[in-house]
Parts: sequence; C-alpha cells; structure tokens
Amino acid sequence: MSSLDYLIVGTGLFGSVLAHKLHGIGKKCLIIDKRTHIGGNVYTENINGINVHKYGAHIFHTSNKQVWDYVNSLVEFNRYTNSPVANYKGKLYNLPFNMNTFYQMWGVTTPEQAAAKIAQQRQESGIVNPSNLEEQAISLIGKDIYYTLIKDYTEKQWGRKATELPAFIIKRLPVRFTFDNNYFNDKYQGIPIGGYTKLIEKMLEGVEVKLNTDYFENKPYFDSIADRVVYTGEIDRFFDYCYGHLEYRTVFFETELLEGISNYQGNAVINYTDAVTPYTRIIEHKHFEFGQQPDTVISREYSKEWRPGDEPYYPVNDDRNSALYAKYKELAGKQSKVIFGGRLAEYRYYDMHQVIESAFELYDKLTK
Repeated sequence: MSSLDYLIVGTGLFGSVLAHKLHGIGKKCLIIDKRTHIGGNVYTENINGINVHKYGAHIFHTSNKQVWDYVNSLVEFNRYTNSPVANYKGKLYNLPFNMNTFYQMWGVTTPEQAAAKIAQQRQESGIVNPSNLEEQAISLIGKDIYYTLIKDYTEKQWGRKATELPAFIIKRLPVRFTFDNNYFNDKYQGIPIGGYTKLIEKMLEGVEVKLNTDYFENKPYFDSIADRVVYTGEIDRFFDYCYGHLEYRTVFFETELLEGISNYQGNAVINYTDAVTPYTRIIEHKHFEFGQQPDTVISREYSKEWRPGDEPYYPVNDDRNSALYAKYKELAGKQSKVIFGGRLAEYRYYDMHQVIESAFELYDKLTK
C-alpha cells in the first residue's frame, strides 16, 4: 500500500506550488530534490545581508490577478521595476527600446521622429517576410539598434549566429514610443521581500521535504511509496535518453562580494552587448531590494552550450529538438502513474507566473 498521495520530484516553483495546493486540501505529499536547497533556480542565498539570486536574476511579473494574489498571500512583494541598462563599448542605453533609447541612439526627441527613423531603416532593409532572428529584429527596430544592442548580445547568449536563430525569439522584446524604462508590460511586478527562498519556504510549510535526494538513485522505491508521482526534471533524463539528449543553453556565474563598496554599477542589471566582453551581463543583487548595505555582491553571467552535468536553462526550440521532444512527450503520455510538469519536463521556456499558472492547471485536473 502506498503511504503517500503524491511524490513530487523537484522543489522548484512548479513542484512547490503544487505541493502547497495539494497539502492545503489534506493530501499527503513528499517533495524531494537532488540539490541541497529548496527553490530550484529561484533560490536566493543571503551573503552579508544581501539576497543573492544564485541562479540568475528573477523578477516576478504577471497580469494574472489570481497568480499575483496567490504569491502575495504567502509573502509581501516590493515595488521593484525591471529597468535594465545596456553597455555597448562604454556607452549606456536604456532598455527596453523606448524613447530614451532612441534619443541615445539618434538624438531624436519625439515619437514621430523615432518612428520615422525606424521606418526608414526598415524600408532600406527590404525585408518583407523575416525568416530568422536577424531579419525579424531589423524589421522590428532598424539596423542601428540591432547591430548595437541585439546582434552580439544574442549571439553570445545563444552561441549561434543570429541568422541561424528563429524569428520568434526576438518578438518578446517590447518596443514603445514613450519614455518608459519598465521592461515588462504586465500589470503587476515585484520581488519577494527577503528573497524567493522565503516564498518557497511558505509554500512548503507542513510538507515533508527531503533534500540531497536523487529520485533516480532509488526510483523503484520512490515510485512505490506514492499513488502518483509528479516529475519536474528533464524529460529525456526520465527515459534514460533513449532517443538522445535534448539541447539547452546554460549559464554560469562568477559571483563576487565587494566589501567596502556600497554601489558598484547603480543598477540591478547591466547587459554588455558587444562581442568582446565575454559575459552577457552583470547583476548587482542589492538593487533588487533597494539595499543600503555597506557592501555589495555582483555576478557576472556567462552563457554556454549545455553539456551533461550542467544545469539546463533555456531549451533550444529548433526543429530537431522540437521533434525529439515530441517523441519523449509521446512516451510520457503512456505513463499511468507519473505526471510531467514544469519547464524541464515540458521542454519549454516559462516565466515564473507561467510556471504557477501551469501548476494551477494541473492541480485543477487532479482535483476534479
């Protein structure tokens, strides 16, 4: 007889939300994680009083009031607004692309002038039906901004030429003709006061948690102790890579405590958009929470191709990997006991609010 209603593999956002919801209706859950900490990639660790985003910058944003009310019912969020800055060969530009950017690039001061400049460059490009990221970007914003702020940064990030990347990647970038440096268009935005670890801790209150526990090291046992298994890890790993590895981009960080320096760069995130600088951006963590500490912590972020043993971050959704994932998804659909969910199990890029929405959807299906 199973002693648990659910075994949940992974204490990231998807698994933790689901555990919280199921525990709330009396279901007996065990949630395990191979890491030594909860929270997956949203984990924050405290260094000299500064909440450091160990796996990269995470800014919560959503227009879904249900999701916003849910996370705020657990912890208090601050009013942080994501307004990154780009550094191209020592010159600074505001992001996302807005009137400040257009003034910095061309000296234009009105939306009409900016729109005319973009339209002129769009017409000069002769691109009608963009077939790759480069063509999509130039048709969207013109060649000057593309070559200064997009091309080299994107190629560092993805490790591929912009002409080899699909057009849809660039469509997420907002372009606006106002002096508004807010990167996101969502209605709600902020960061948990005290860091994301506090949010995950609240989700897992009362839930049995086992860390430093690898599901695959004792899979028959773990499968036997629960009626259902919710798996949030890599889907190809679950099936022992029987069709081959799915590809990802991954990132790694050089994190440095700067004692006696209270403010290193004046902003939480500065992107380095030239080809020579090896890292893609520098994160100064204290600015996510308006910190006044006498020291600061910075992380230089580097992008590279994923290799087995690395932490997978961004799925490479090209034709080959999409076809490969479809084969794994078919296998997953034949599992009677195991449910697959989250960014790795579904092989898709999720913002945090989308992870929570997906967990809500699964909870609704499980409790109908």
